[in-house]
Formats: sequence, C-alpha cells, structure tokens
Amino acid sequence: MALAKSMVAQTPPMGWNSWDCYGAAVTEDEVRGNAAYMATHLKDYGWEYVVVDIQWYEPGAVSSRYRPFVPLCMDDYSRLVPAENRFPSARGGRGFKPLADYVHSLGLKFGIHIMRGIPRQAVHNGGRIKGTNVTARDIAHTNSICPWNTDMYGVDASKEGAQAYYDSLFELYAEWGVDFVKVDDIAASRLYGSHLEEIRLIRRAIDRCGRPMVLSLSPGPAPLEHADFFAEHANMWRMTDDFWDKWPLLLDMFDRCKKWEGKSRPGAWPDCDMLPLGRIGIRNVDGGAGDRRTRFTRDEQRTMMTLWTMFRSPLMFGGELRDNDEWTLSLLTNRDVLAMHRESSNARQVYRDGSRIVWAADGPRGEVYAALFNVGEAPERVSVALSDLGLARAVHGRELWTGLETGLLAERLSADVPPHGAALFRLEAPET
Repeated sequence: MALAKSMVAQTPPMGWNSWDCYGAAVTEDEVRGNAAYMATHLKDYGWEYVVVDIQWYEPGAVSSRYRPFVPLCMDDYSRLVPAENRFPSARGGRGFKPLADYVHSLGLKFGIHIMRGIPRQAVHNGGRIKGTNVTARDIAHTNSICPWNTDMYGVDASKEGAQAYYDSLFELYAEWGVDFVKVDDIAASRLYGSHLEEIRLIRRAIDRCGRPMVLSLSPGPAPLEHADFFAEHANMWRMTDDFWDKWPLLLDMFDRCKKWEGKSRPGAWPDCDMLPLGRIGIRNVDGGAGDRRTRFTRDEQRTMMTLWTMFRSPLMFGGELRDNDEWTLSLLTNRDVLAMHRESSNARQVYRDGSRIVWAADGPRGEVYAALFNVGEAPERVSVALSDLGLARAVHGRELWTGLETGLLAERLSADVPPHGAALFRLEAPET
C-alpha cells in the first residue's frame, strides 16, 4: 500500500474540475477545450489534472440538480460508463480511454468523479460482478444511501464479492488511463459519518489495478479523529462541504485550516475544496447564483489563493478556463506563490487577534513565508515580530503578489491590508 501511494501526490495536486461551471452536465467538447487551455497556459506552472465531475454516466443531466432514479449508462458488470451522447468518443465500448488519451497527449493527467457504492440500477436488475458468481444484489448495503443523490447503494464490505466489485471498477479505470479518482459521499456522509470500510476496499483496489491514481475523498467536513486513517488510505480529503464564492465560507476556512494544521504530508493533503474563480455557474445552479463571474472581490480572491497555497491545499480550479481574464490567470501563474505551495513546510497560524490573522511557513532554503490577513470590514495595519516567525536576524522581504520589496527588516514585518485582503511575503537573509 505504501509503495503505491508513494507514487502520486508528493506535492498537492493542481488541476481543473468541471463541477463549479458545469455541474453534472459537462460534455466532452468542454473537457477537451479546458484541457487544451491548461496545456497552453498553465501546464508550465504545475497544473496537470483534468477532472470530469459527477454523473458522466447520466445521458439527460442538464445542471447540478440530479434527476432521481433515471436510467444510467452501465456495462455488463454493474460498472457505470460514459453517456455517449455527452462523450461521443466513448462509443463502441471505449469508455473514457479516447478522452484520457487526448488529455495525456497534451502532457496532462485525466481524472473522474465517482460515487461510493454500486448502482441501484444494477442491484434491482441483478447485475453481475466481473470474475465472480456474485450479483450486485449480493453485495449491496441497501440501507446505506446518499441523501442527495439516488444513483447508488453502499457496498457491504463484509460480503463476498465486495472487493471484487471495486477491483473490477479500478481495473476498468486503469484500462481507460485514469490518473485521479474523486470518490464522493464517503469522507463525511451526512447520514452515516465516514465510510471507512469502503475506503479500505477502494485503496486496495487502486493498489491492485497496476496504475498509480490519486485518491480524493469527498465531501467534508472529514472528521479530524480519522486524520491518520485518511492519510494512510487517501491522497486528499475534504475539510469542508462544497465551497462557493461567499465571504462567510472563506472566513470559516481559517478555522478549518487551523484545525487541520500539521496534518499535511507528502502524499496526504487536507483539502480546502475547489477554487470558485473566473466564470462559474454556467450550468451549475448551486452556490446561490447562476452563470456569473466569481462573486469574490479581487482582495478576497487573493486571500483565498494565499490561504490555500500557504496551507498547501490541493488546487482545483472550478471556472471555465477559456473565459479567464488576465487577473484570473495571474492568480494561477505566480511562480513565487506556486513555489511556496510546492516546496514549503510547517504551515502554521502565528496568531489571530480580532480581524488580524498571520500564518507562516518554512521554505526549503532557509526562507520564511508570512501571510498577513485582514478579515475585517475596514483597512488594518497587520504586523508580526520576526522572532515569532522563527527569524533571529534582519531579513529582506518581498511581497509575492505585487513584487514590492520591503527593504531590510530588523524586528517586525508590517503591511497595510485592505478589508478581506491579504499580503504574502517571502523573507530571506540579505546576501553577503
């Protein structure tokens, strides 16, 4: 298990996910278009995953509102397959392989979303499990359901054939060329808590399938008491329910990051959820608004990117990439900020005093990063002693979003920060 997990996500994964803009209704052309944009504009900065979110097997999906109990596309072994009207290259039983091949041809990696469990449709029809004499009905836990989606029953891990079913799923995904799997209704089910036994089945299936895959667990908030279990079995797990472009949700993330402080390590990343930036809500009607540019102000967008990168959350962009403006693209291509995200360690809250919050992290070459936040409604002077950052001598500072230099700092770092805003500094000893 440790060997298979050690092959992926040694730094926090970065990519695009279709959910925030297209809900359950993304099409192949839209996935290909966003992949092409990523290859041209973002790949050089470390962005690499292209992830098709929920219900790619539902031919009639039109938004983020699920149609209950509708027929789903499925093969002879109780495994969901892409809807060919939405993903034409899947015709002829090819599944996602042609789309994954295209993404790989761009030098990127391909991912999908799945729900935990086995399709209710397969259970009701007595569907087979590949390589066994067991049926879907034999392994289904029919009292283990998702409260917000009717596609699946849970799998009873104690039943013969349960592991074989998950093994067959990931065998198929390996044949398609999948590099990333987001499993939903599993990290923090609203009805049953965390589904630890199904996570074990999935982890084992990935390790057996012969292809390295990132395992992402949703939704949140994942229980802190299972932190070690998540780190052993998954590569990322959600600390929150779906995150949208609303200031109270962003403000709340400071508490969540503090709660999960110190739990990150290579191959295992607490996840702040997706970045609702750029143009979102095209066919997603969640989040309290429709087709729009993000409702976050520019200061709030910078605050979000600063907290996510300082904390070293995975970065999954949720907007339609092809509609990015220069400002949005600049948030995703700041090499100094992304170097901190990729290379730093020991992210920690230094203090929180009213509307002023300071976080810090250590760089690999002796530098220290400091993020100064103002979560209040008026401008604030935010300040921190160098000694509280672990610095024992004078340093030079550079603000990474603006590029402005601080000059030599002897005792304190200070900045005037706008409401809901952030300043992010790299602090280094002066050259001798």
